[in-house]
Amino acid sequence: MYADEVLSDIKDDGTMPDNVDTLREAVIGHRIVRAERGPESVDGWGYRRRAPLVITLDNGQRVELRDTDECCAYTELESFLLHPERVDHIITGVGTTDGYSTWHIYADMGDVLELSVGWSCGNPFYYGYGFDIRVIELPD
Repeated sequence: MYADEVLSDIKDDGTMPDNVDTLREAVIGHRIVRAERGPESVDGWGYRRRAPLVITLDNGQRVELRDTDECCAYTELESFLLHPERVDHIITGVGTTDGYSTWHIYADMGDVLELSVGWSCGNPFYYGYGFDIRVIELPD
């Protein structure tokens, strides 16, 4: 549905396509039950961190997308839009547009969830960037 974006070697070292692949592995074949901001956290230095986006899937797993920042490099979720009329459809893909600034989690009926993402590799590629994506498994 969305063509894979290709960025120059100066803009990205493969981090953004890897992030999209990680998200694809987590959500394709499932339905989104809920998408919401999780609780804020405090890092080891005592700084407040923005709450991650938590996507709850039909199997109970939660997929967390946490912002990252290191000096001048960062990736942050600016906003998200869930289309509740499409959540009953199984996710078939994840794509991006606008240079990885808009992420689309989609089903056969169109986008189920859209993410507006701000990001920069900073001083290429000295600092880390890209979402910290975690899949929280169900307890046994």
